[in-house]
Amino acid sequence: MLKINDITVQYENNNPTIEGFNLEVGQGEIVAIVGESGSGKTTVIRSVLGLLPGKGKVTKGDIIFEDDSLLNYTEKQWNEIRGTKMSMIFQDCGSMINPNRRIGSQFIEYILVHKKMPKDEAKKKAIEMLDKMRLPQAEQIMKKYPFQLSGGQRQRVGIAIAMTFQPKLLIADEPTSALDVTTQSQIVREMIDLRDKYNTSIMIVTHNLAVAAYMADKIIVMKDGVVVDRGTREDILKNPNSDYTKRLLASVPTWREEQYA
Repeated sequence: MLKINDITVQYENNNPTIEGFNLEVGQGEIVAIVGESGSGKTTVIRSVLGLLPGKGKVTKGDIIFEDDSLLNYTEKQWNEIRGTKMSMIFQDCGSMINPNRRIGSQFIEYILVHKKMPKDEAKKKAIEMLDKMRLPQAEQIMKKYPFQLSGGQRQRVGIAIAMTFQPKLLIADEPTSALDVTTQSQIVREMIDLRDKYNTSIMIVTHNLAVAAYMADKIIVMKDGVVVDRGTREDILKNPNSDYTKRLLASVPTWREEQYA
């Protein structure tokens, strides 16, 4: 469904930020990219979304989504698939929501940008999505401003928006790092439920190897712009190849599910 073939990403004449990166995400599969800050994780997902900042560019390789090269997409084509076939969950969804507008106003506008329908129908769709994300009193949530919601509620609103059109690929950038442990567990489980219910492929970027180990089918470990380990969850947990991965594993106190999910 998504294939990243040996890409190199470079900003102007600087040294490459990413070199020789490969990844394949199948339908309904969850793949986690793990690494510390500055390892290149976010650059990978920005490349997939066509949102590299400044003069960042994929200088080598290709990114294939549903048999089409994303590197050849026009701005119009990007606008057609972002938010519909491909959606994004941010680290803190509160940062992507306008603090000066009510949730309902923004959610309805998002729906109408991507699909022509009566406004009242868009409102009904928004409430339905908030209900699916287990937000109590969804109609009241629609009337609130972002600052009136907890971090977990804002994150659920962000996921509800991202899942509105049942995207084939959901990209999550550190979706739990700004949350307390209990809320992290709830969000992780809800993302897994989304995969199980809609067969949505998920690519999650995280520095938390415990989160990756719990929810991902495959894990890729990055350091300094290159992949140092890759494999199934069992491969990475039981037979890591790199010393860096072994150190990451050693930093996690326990792998018992109840400790982190």
